[in-house]
Amino acid sequence: MMKLYLETKEQYKDCILFYRLGDFYEMFYEDAILVSKELELTLTGKNCGLSERAPMCGVPFHAADTYINRLIENGHKVAICEQVEDPKLAKGLVKREVIRIVTPGTNIDMESLDGSRNSYIMCIVCLSDRFGLGIADITTGEFRLTEMESLRKLTDEIYKYSPKEIVCNEAFLLSGIDTEDLNDKLQISLYPLESWYFDDDGCLNALKEHFHVQSLSGFGVNDYTLGTIAAGALLQYLYETQKNALEHMRVLRPYDISSYMVLDSSSRRNLELTETLREKQKKGSLLWVLDKTKTAMGSRMLRNFIEQPLIDKKMITERLNAVEAFLKHPVTREEMREYLDAVYDLERLMTRVSYRSVNPRDLLALKNSMQMLPHVRELLKDLPKSQFMPVYDALDPLTDLYILIDNAISEDAGLTVREGGIIKNGYNETVDQLRNAKTEGKKWMAALEAKTKERTGIPKLKIDFNRVFGYYYEVTNSYKDRVPADFVRKQTLTNAERYTNEELKELEDTILNAEDKLFALEYDLFANIREKLAENVERIQKTAKIIAELDTYASLATVSEHNHYVRPKLNEKGVINIKEGRHPVIEKITYNDLFVPNDTYLNNTDSLISIITGPNMAGKSTYMRQTALIVLMAQIGCFVPAAQADIGIVDRIFTRVGASDDLASGQSTFMVEMTEVANILRNATSKSLLILDEIGRGTSTFDGLSIAWAVIEYISNTKLVGAKTLFATHYHELTELEGTIKGLNNYCIAVKEQDDHIVFLRKIIKGGADKSYGIQVAKLAGVPDIVIERAKELVAQLGKNDIARSIQIIAGEESCKKADEVDLNQMSLFDTVSEDDICDEILKLDIDRMTPMDALNTLSLYQSKLKNRW
Repeated sequence: MMKLYLETKEQYKDCILFYRLGDFYEMFYEDAILVSKELELTLTGKNCGLSERAPMCGVPFHAADTYINRLIENGHKVAICEQVEDPKLAKGLVKREVIRIVTPGTNIDMESLDGSRNSYIMCIVCLSDRFGLGIADITTGEFRLTEMESLRKLTDEIYKYSPKEIVCNEAFLLSGIDTEDLNDKLQISLYPLESWYFDDDGCLNALKEHFHVQSLSGFGVNDYTLGTIAAGALLQYLYETQKNALEHMRVLRPYDISSYMVLDSSSRRNLELTETLREKQKKGSLLWVLDKTKTAMGSRMLRNFIEQPLIDKKMITERLNAVEAFLKHPVTREEMREYLDAVYDLERLMTRVSYRSVNPRDLLALKNSMQMLPHVRELLKDLPKSQFMPVYDALDPLTDLYILIDNAISEDAGLTVREGGIIKNGYNETVDQLRNAKTEGKKWMAALEAKTKERTGIPKLKIDFNRVFGYYYEVTNSYKDRVPADFVRKQTLTNAERYTNEELKELEDTILNAEDKLFALEYDLFANIREKLAENVERIQKTAKIIAELDTYASLATVSEHNHYVRPKLNEKGVINIKEGRHPVIEKITYNDLFVPNDTYLNNTDSLISIITGPNMAGKSTYMRQTALIVLMAQIGCFVPAAQADIGIVDRIFTRVGASDDLASGQSTFMVEMTEVANILRNATSKSLLILDEIGRGTSTFDGLSIAWAVIEYISNTKLVGAKTLFATHYHELTELEGTIKGLNNYCIAVKEQDDHIVFLRKIIKGGADKSYGIQVAKLAGVPDIVIERAKELVAQLGKNDIARSIQIIAGEESCKKADEVDLNQMSLFDTVSEDDICDEILKLDIDRMTPMDALNTLSLYQSKLKNRW
């Protein structure tokens, strides 16, 4: 047995091998040591003909999924080696084979999966600085491909799908991708594959054989050469690991990444689309607000809507029309949602059917779901016929499959498929006959027990059964002396003895033969039903998709009604005009409806850039994020939180919000900020929306001001970018740009002062802020009064023109000269200087040794002396 184990392990070196021995899966050697540590199992040993005992640990077969899931979560692969013949019929060693390899991206255990999100596996092929992608979710049958020309776009796709597992060619590992970052931030397991997986002909043939076609042109993949290779390699990898035909993967869908709004990883995080920035939880995200779906399929589709906003006006309008139809028919909508609440995850149930791992309870769930379909279909008649009649025609109620399951599967069926109790009475005559024999057999056993008690005079004698010893008499030790001579001992327990005799053996053979035949027949009938369902997997998948769409639109309509959203108008003129817009998440967690709505107006000409000033905590970031979210919501086909909205479709949303050090990769706050800004400036277009918060604050004041200024100039240049931009800043000097840069306008957050206190009015008004109110904000935050009073003294002195001299006076120092700075004391001769003297001094300045701060301080002193002179 150990020799066969080692041979099997040699074929699956990169996997933990779960080796079936009786009622346990055992692990040996290195696998046992690793698993015992990770799962906290007892490590034992086994004699196997070597000088030392082989390290061994094991788990019960009926609980194996729990242990496998924990190993998969830790990034391991698990090869399941199963007994593939009946031990009773085996001659010699029982035959064993690896029936499946479970990897992070191929786990189909429904208990471990999040029903509200897809479980993707991705294959990436890198060739000559281009990337091909194959993406699959084997739990639902989804299969897609695409390709792109840059690592940045590839990274965006990875963040969009957040796959559990990536397989790739060796060239991808050398492309510059940060593989540690993928594992640390997204918990993605990454495995390189051997080169044969990516052979052009092998990939094409694998795809053609799988879809039973002579050519792939019908799938529209001709323009995706690398994407096709990636999809073919992924399919071969799935064949290798899943050991089945993957019948539920029926369609291959190519897509162009330019068909969707581009959202880079920073924007997804900053806008908190599906999880919050800090806690990484759904609650507090946009998805949390919008997801009122009733089915797991609908929840996944809604998440995909949010992750992939549309840019095609026609497609967006179709979604908005569907949401509006449900909004205008609330009775129909709520009745439909009640029916949908009883629908299980049809997509993942069909995957289990295709894997032949479905159990009787799963089929009952499938039947109960199908029972709702005719009701849902009938309700479609109450919705606009021009829009929903095609849906009505396409929605297959699956009545024949419902009848099949309803007639055959017992409502009391359990989870196991080989212990009977599956088939209903009346479905099969032979089953009924065998079942009667089994029932009568229990009566016979009861009669024999009563008869034997009377014959032996043992009142506590009983007849019982287990799978090892079959039927037996059990007699407690206190009555052992009354056991008759025809009793033969079978087993000794602590407090009792177990026996048999000829009469019991004969009755046992009669009953067990009937039971074995019944269980075998019930399994065969169940398997036939399973096969019929597998033949109809495509029908069920199409129905599941329609149900998901209806659930998603009904959810968006429900949220729109409850939260008083409005239907946005769409334009392609580049105008964003929002009246009384609200942040969809913040308003839900603001008590007593205290959220203050605000207007937004941007276009491509005279309102291109809005400079927003105001104190911290006043609501600048909330305002900018709400604008981005309203635009995004409109483009997923949802109504928006506003009194009125006219949304110019944008091709991408970029955000630079907040500050965070990336210490793990050695990047400071400022470096992270500048990297994100560089990405925005290089990739934004005139159709983009930019949300920029506090650009330049991670460095010195004047460096930061200069960078912010230059960024604004660059964005405003329509030949370079010309993107609509909301730009929040504490650099009040930037408000001076209004009137000098075309399309730039100043806005600020209204603040009301009361003595030393301020009240944030949260209202955006025209004009720039005249103060930062930093000390007042510090007071609100609870900074000690002594610090607040000292800060007031300092700001009064630092507010003078000669900042450098003020610092000297406050600190009580004679000079603030540094070894590498200009000696500011030499400026004292300017008390009686002429313009020529100033020119001479300027010519003598060592500019190469001056910092930006030195230059501004020097310029301030020149200005001061000239003012005094004039």
